[in-house]
Amino acid sequence: MKTNLFEAINLLASEKEIDKEILLEALDAAIVSAYKKNFNSKTNVRVEMDEENETMKVYSRKDVVEDVQNEDLEISLEEAKELDVNYEIGDVVEQEVTPRNFGRIAAQNAKQVVTQRVREAERDVIYEGFIDRVDDIMTGKVQRMDARNLYVHLGKIEGKLPLNEIMPTESYKVHDRIKVYVTKVEKTSKGPQVYLSRTHPGLLKRLFEMEVPEIYDGIVEIRSVAREAGDRSKISVFAEDEEIDPVGSCVGQRGQRVQAIVDELQGEKIDIVHWSEDPVVYISNALSPSRVTDVLVNEEENATTVIVPDNQLSLAIGKRGQNARLAAKLTGWKIDIKSESDAEELGLFDMEQATELDHEMDSVDFEEE
Repeated sequence: MKTNLFEAINLLASEKEIDKEILLEALDAAIVSAYKKNFNSKTNVRVEMDEENETMKVYSRKDVVEDVQNEDLEISLEEAKELDVNYEIGDVVEQEVTPRNFGRIAAQNAKQVVTQRVREAERDVIYEGFIDRVDDIMTGKVQRMDARNLYVHLGKIEGKLPLNEIMPTESYKVHDRIKVYVTKVEKTSKGPQVYLSRTHPGLLKRLFEMEVPEIYDGIVEIRSVAREAGDRSKISVFAEDEEIDPVGSCVGQRGQRVQAIVDELQGEKIDIVHWSEDPVVYISNALSPSRVTDVLVNEEENATTVIVPDNQLSLAIGKRGQNARLAAKLTGWKIDIKSESDAEELGLFDMEQATELDHEMDSVDFEEE
């Protein structure tokens, strides 16, 4: 039985970038189904495909048994030996049962099965291609939008960007190009679903990796990110090599590197701070741009009391508590901020002693000069 099905399979595998073996398995199943359906056969059958000669043959398969219970599936040892004297109990007898004109029937029935398998295989290929892009940045084009989502064309698939994952400072139109962060890829009955975000902290991290070669090369490490998308973010960085300035590397010459990220995030303010294993130093850095007088650490409760100069209190807390909130997210410590005056009233701080210490330090500086 000659057929051009193999040519069609090869063409499909090439066009759709699908493993040919997957399609051949689907073709095999389709031919078996076509034979049983069209010839009302209950016999087990096997298909033998010869790609080189472009032929297919169908063989019935029956188990050799001593006492036949089902003639469709079994054959007696006596009958089997009439075909070949070497047959024994437990062997399988195969006989070719390929009908005439079966190629046309097989092709008609195979089309639907193979088409369905192609669709499934395409979905698998897309899924495998995108599952590795989770937690990564992709660039796409806005294709359409509805009341809940913005749909972004990413090549072989349309990603879903929920409107609540877009920063409040930005808006997009159809055909706009956009950088998006892939948060999740799921298999569904309708095919792979790719979920995107513009507000995820991971977007900020990936942008720094793209913009700062020292981060990409592992010389500078991002230790933590805290973000209130569209408004303000904090990022802590660290370098093993003491000669490397991790903050300066991220800022770039004349602030060019960080400015490129700020522009991409529609003006979102970004504080870059030096990470430290010492919570006193780290929390002081995290509360930038405010100046910190002291940090009292309660390791049992993972909490700190931060004392700042009276004129720095509002700056340390930030508008609507944002600076303190972001610093707490960044460091992982609870932060309670108090002015020097309030701390002194609570017995947490000695203003007079601190003032004397400041005078002593000023005196040392003056003598050194």
